[in-house]
Amino acid sequence: MSVALTAGIKSDPPHALPEIEYLDHKQTALGMADYMGVSVDDLPNQEYAAIERVKISTHNGTHVDAPYHYFSRQDEQLTPGGRPSQKIDELPLEWFHNQGVKLDFRHFEDGYIVQPEDVEAELKRIGHILSPMEIVLINTRAGSRYGYDDYVDSGCGMSKAATLWMLEQGIRVVGTDGWSWDPPFSFTKKRIEAGGSADLIWEGHRAGRAIGYSHIEKLHNLEVLPATGFEVVCFPVKIHQASAGWTRAVAIIDN
Repeated sequence: MSVALTAGIKSDPPHALPEIEYLDHKQTALGMADYMGVSVDDLPNQEYAAIERVKISTHNGTHVDAPYHYFSRQDEQLTPGGRPSQKIDELPLEWFHNQGVKLDFRHFEDGYIVQPEDVEAELKRIGHILSPMEIVLINTRAGSRYGYDDYVDSGCGMSKAATLWMLEQGIRVVGTDGWSWDPPFSFTKKRIEAGGSADLIWEGHRAGRAIGYSHIEKLHNLEVLPATGFEVVCFPVKIHQASAGWTRAVAIIDN
């Protein structure tokens, strides 16, 4: 369910795009030959090793966000004053391998803010009651636009209320095929310009202030999943004290 980390496509805003330099077997051969004191001709087919150099953030590609990404404190709804937000290397691994549930919100227009009643209606449609620790995946229109010019501005997003409603059911990991768990920023900006409150900014993420949770962004292939009957495995890369870690997310379909 992870996208390929790819340079040169519209996967992120321009200032945040990943950069990848590809060095093939011929390009690295001279350096190795010089180091070893041999001729390039002494190497098989005059080749050494293929290697890539990348310049990326922890939020490029399919990644898992930690509560630390959203705010400096979490669990304010559970503990008076909350507590310092957990970073990606501090989260319990049992969060990231559980039964999955897919909610199909592809019919919502771009920029729509999903509310708790939308989540409840979709759960009723698929005949499912959430259980603690299930991993809830949100299938939006954005999944079909990855790599296209409009990707960052595509799909619906989750409200703070809808996110909290799921967290209160014991959910701790959610995911989306959109660029962000929230509606695209371009729509939030228009709402604020029209008189909306600044509370709209990143409201879905900010739910982590009340109850700490993780979400996966830039998922792929959600449209081929059933609504239930599969496991999600999405362990994040362990980056010291980081706000996120990349993941090779997979769904294991039950027989």
